[in-house]
Amino acid sequence: MSSAADSNSDGRRNRGMLKSYYTQGENSGDKQFDLDDSSFKPDQYLDFLLKKSSLNELMHQEEEIVQNIRSLDSEMQTLVYENYNKFITATETIRKMKSDFGQMEEEMKALSENMDNICDLSSSVSDTLQQKRSGIRKLAGVHTLLQKLQFLFELPARLKKCIEMEAYNQAVRYYTRARAVLNQYQHMPTFAGISQDCGSIIYELGNALKEKLRDSEASSKQLAEYVDLLLQLEEPADSLCDEYLISARSRVDEKVQELEDVLEDNSVDILEFVDIGCNGVLSNVSLLVVAYNDMFLNRAKANTELDSIALQKVSALVKEILHKFFELIQKRVQLEKQTGDNAILVRALDRFHRRLQAMNKLLPTAELATLATEIVYNAAKDRIDHYYQALTDHLGHCITDIRQALAAPKLISSNLDENSSTPLQNLVQTSVSSLVEQIKAVLANLQAFIATDITFAMKSTFRRPFCFDGVREGLVVRFLRRMLEYLNELCEKPSGPATLLLLLSKLATILEESTIGYLLVLVDEQFLIVQEGDVQFTNPQTLKDEAKAAAKKLLNNYVRLEGQTLSHMVRKSVETRDWLNTIEPRNVRAVMKRVVEDTSSIDSQVGQLYDDMEEQKKDRGSDSTKRSASGLMKSSKTWSFTPSTTAAVLDNSAFMTNISKLFSDKIDIFSEVDASRASIMTGIIKIVLKTLLECVRLRTFSKYGLQQVQVDTHYLQMYLWRFVQDENLVHRLLDEIVSSSLHRCIEPSLMENSVIELICERG
Repeated sequence: MSSAADSNSDGRRNRGMLKSYYTQGENSGDKQFDLDDSSFKPDQYLDFLLKKSSLNELMHQEEEIVQNIRSLDSEMQTLVYENYNKFITATETIRKMKSDFGQMEEEMKALSENMDNICDLSSSVSDTLQQKRSGIRKLAGVHTLLQKLQFLFELPARLKKCIEMEAYNQAVRYYTRARAVLNQYQHMPTFAGISQDCGSIIYELGNALKEKLRDSEASSKQLAEYVDLLLQLEEPADSLCDEYLISARSRVDEKVQELEDVLEDNSVDILEFVDIGCNGVLSNVSLLVVAYNDMFLNRAKANTELDSIALQKVSALVKEILHKFFELIQKRVQLEKQTGDNAILVRALDRFHRRLQAMNKLLPTAELATLATEIVYNAAKDRIDHYYQALTDHLGHCITDIRQALAAPKLISSNLDENSSTPLQNLVQTSVSSLVEQIKAVLANLQAFIATDITFAMKSTFRRPFCFDGVREGLVVRFLRRMLEYLNELCEKPSGPATLLLLLSKLATILEESTIGYLLVLVDEQFLIVQEGDVQFTNPQTLKDEAKAAAKKLLNNYVRLEGQTLSHMVRKSVETRDWLNTIEPRNVRAVMKRVVEDTSSIDSQVGQLYDDMEEQKKDRGSDSTKRSASGLMKSSKTWSFTPSTTAAVLDNSAFMTNISKLFSDKIDIFSEVDASRASIMTGIIKIVLKTLLECVRLRTFSKYGLQQVQVDTHYLQMYLWRFVQDENLVHRLLDEIVSSSLHRCIEPSLMENSVIELICERG
């Protein structure tokens, strides 16, 4: 109980110290009213409560104090019981320890007495044998020597028995124990015989081990054991290297042949194929290298020259085996060209790369890490080449689709008005979108090669050549250039309608304006390509310039082809007509109507792709209306064509024509055209009118022939002016045609303008 009271008082004292610590700043007068404080004064506290508190508050305070007292009593009893139990337990523990120590003291006393007895006996024995110690030592030495001699005499028989039982380890152990003694005393006749017998037996043992070494069914562990035994028998390490490598290679060749059979069967996917190859070929090669290193390179007694030769041999063998293995892997990768998904291929290549990386630690001189990265890059490059060919084929399909679509009448109809749809424009946009989507799909597939979980993708020796040389330059830029080359080839050898050239010129224009820049930015962002060092990127502007040149070339060839088609029709109409015996013109010739119709059709097609005629019309102003024949004949309206004055009129007309040419700009018929509707139509019309002019200069006309030319040219003027940039150009060419006809006329007599207008309006 006293212990419990002490514990309770200690608790109260500790609580009082804590309270005094946290209430250092309080008024010292309040401590005398603190029940837990040592300076508590009960009388003053009671007087304080009676003065300050009401009856209810006093009763409440009483209840609170009673509860605290009960709580403290309960805690005190608990502490007492707990401390009492602890005290009883400690007492029992001390009692048990005293009992144990008593037993230990008795045992220690007995041990001490025994040690004293042993010391006494040892001293007695030593004293007794002191005189006979040297003799005993000699007898022990003789006994050991006799045992060794007995072992030597029995050695040949033991070796034969071990060989018969194929206990080769035991035989080698026996021989190596006795070899030093036999070599030392082989000059003695007795030992010489034993040495010869052992030598012949060991020779047989060596041959037996070599036969085992050549056994194709022996495991790698057994081969290593046989080589180790032969090395203990001091067989030449150089020849053993060859023997071991020949034997080990036969086992690896079996795995290579199995892999080749799997390749020919083509019954597994590439991931399983790589697993079979790695688990079969690479695992056996790894075991071969590990065992070889342990046997020939990591020996206790190193020989630098021998180690160098041995390392060269195993490196050459591993390279030869892996070369065949790599060929099989590459052949299997080639079979993946027809698949569009790279996920399985990349996983297989990553697994293959990891295994070769692990082997590189076993044989650093073979440079397997470099070979692994090179093989993976070649596989990736094959995929890039496959995608390039696929894109090229897709381009050919797009051109074929365009050719087939152009055969549809709705695309070549000349009845399209200003508000009609533009199927040619839609066809071009569809082709461009198809090509862009195809390229984007290819880039998405190739991103599998640089995924974050792919080990070889983290190597700069693979990533930079793959992203820059392979994807950007070898695929995207290469395909864009091939596309432009294909467009240029179509200019050199046109094999389709002229409209095809017009469509492709628009396609090249779209490439130059947006597609090239978009694709190059896309590939740079997706493959994190940045220009570093002296690496020369293909400048997007260079490709844009090439596309612009291709578009211009296509347009020029389109203008030439369309102009030649219309010119051929005009030339045939002029050459096949008898202009000297023609009747008085009453209608516009059908060929001129056909020229106007075809020109309108061409203008409609061009307008679907290069629609800028509204701006051209606005530039010309509202006064560009249909020109009357009076303007065309202004210089010849006052002529009087009587027989007596014909020569003078012609001379005057020729003179005025030459004066007019001096002050006019030269018309370049085959000048390059711009990517605008008016420029294209101007180029075509110039070729047609120039052809008509040259044909007229080669013909001779009668009066009615001249008048027919007047009617035809007036009809052309009525419709062709609206298609060109500068209508004065049409006027000048038509003026030259009429003037040339006038010069080539045998009886020049011009038709009245009113009659010409009436015929043309009626026609």
